Amino acid sequence: MEPLFYVMAIMGCGDGSTACQQARVEPAHYQSIRACQMAMPAALARNSDIDYPVVTASCRATGARLAQATPRTPRG
Repeated sequence: MEPLFYVMAIMGCGDGSTACQQARVEPAHYQSIRACQMAMPAALARNSDIDYPVVTASCRATGARLAQATPRTPRG
């Protein structure tokens, strides 16, 4: 099973950050959401050639995710 990691999607948006579309995904994988967010300014600078009025980014979890089990009390 693959570990959980984060990728950064580069989004192109209309004026006022509306109608956003994913334009690219950065090739890097990040171990935490914080590391992904810290890399955002440099990633946006690298992707400023996208033909949209507003360019933004979004960090997304990918890889395997395990469900958190909640113990249930037996009915009786």
